[in-house]
Amino acid sequence: MRTQVAIIGAGPAGLLLSHLLAQGGVDSVVLETRSEEYVAARIRAGILEHSSVELLESAGLGARLRAEGDEHRGIYLQWPGERHHLDFVNLTGRSVWVYGQTEVQKDLIAARRAAGQEIHYEVSDVELHDLEASPYVTYTDSNGRSARIDALAVAGCDGSFGVSRKAVPAAETFERVYPYSWFGILADVAPSTDELIYAWHPDGFALHSMRSATVSRLYLQVPNGTDPQFWSDDQIWDALATRLGHGQNGWKLTPGPITDKSVLPMRSYVQTPMRHGNLFLAGDAAHIVPPTGAKGLNLAIADVALLSRALVARFAGKDDRLADAYSETAQRRVWRCTHFSWWMTTMLHTSGDPFDAQLQLSQLRWVASSEAGATGLAENYAGLPIFL
Repeated sequence: MRTQVAIIGAGPAGLLLSHLLAQGGVDSVVLETRSEEYVAARIRAGILEHSSVELLESAGLGARLRAEGDEHRGIYLQWPGERHHLDFVNLTGRSVWVYGQTEVQKDLIAARRAAGQEIHYEVSDVELHDLEASPYVTYTDSNGRSARIDALAVAGCDGSFGVSRKAVPAAETFERVYPYSWFGILADVAPSTDELIYAWHPDGFALHSMRSATVSRLYLQVPNGTDPQFWSDDQIWDALATRLGHGQNGWKLTPGPITDKSVLPMRSYVQTPMRHGNLFLAGDAAHIVPPTGAKGLNLAIADVALLSRALVARFAGKDDRLADAYSETAQRRVWRCTHFSWWMTTMLHTSGDPFDAQLQLSQLRWVASSEAGATGLAENYAGLPIFL
């Protein structure tokens, strides 16, 4: 096979890139090691920045988002005895949307299927070759046959465990592993809040999020290595009620049947450069952020927006300037979001050190009482323009 861009990974980054490239007149073929059903069902981040929504709408992918998503004006910040609402629209004129990555993936699969996009699922033995001159990709297809794609460029959208990240020689990496994890649950119960609650508590951080009007998503800070099966449903709801302030000013947390339990380790990771020859990295293949700032999916969307524009200019317009600047341009946003995610994480997660606790409470009080502090959080959370 021959194509202009071989895309490794059929998650949101890979499929959105193929969609944007097609709109710019650039052909692509997508490879994915997992099945379509597995990729479509993965439960991931559920917050879309204002800029991400604008991009999806401009690409013709916003109809179901607008019809079924939930627009939020802001978030609640909480610590024992106090809960404060930060109104992002009043502060910055920008809102966020609760619309899970699973739903974004469904929209992308439907759009690419309707367009006849060539996607090969359940491939194995993927290898990248001759990336500096005449790139090609070899793999074994789902029927066990060897195959090859010759391309003008390769886009690595295959996450932190894929082959693309490893194909960048002498890359510089930066990493921070946090001493705690998130214990997340899905529950078949209506959310007990209209917008997300970020709660600091001496027992550890808690977050009340949601997936829909009938499904709640909640998180607890737990030690690394926690086995979710050792927590009974009653223990989970008791811990959530304590940390989220059940009974505080009459607010109540409503429990319900838990349908999923998982533990997510927390880390920050950035690899540079995001380009090697004709290989371009996007999304988790190049960077990981802790989920506290709701930046993972949004960073991937921003990456592929930049990358699609660069590759369309390169192949349709014979102009390499955006492609040459891609890594540096993308990483300005990556480091801004990495810092914001680190800041939110360290402000809200307890370490057991009383000195740290007082610093965190002081910072929370400042954000909640200072327009400048609240605006800074709102500007970063609701998202900066994609094309900085």
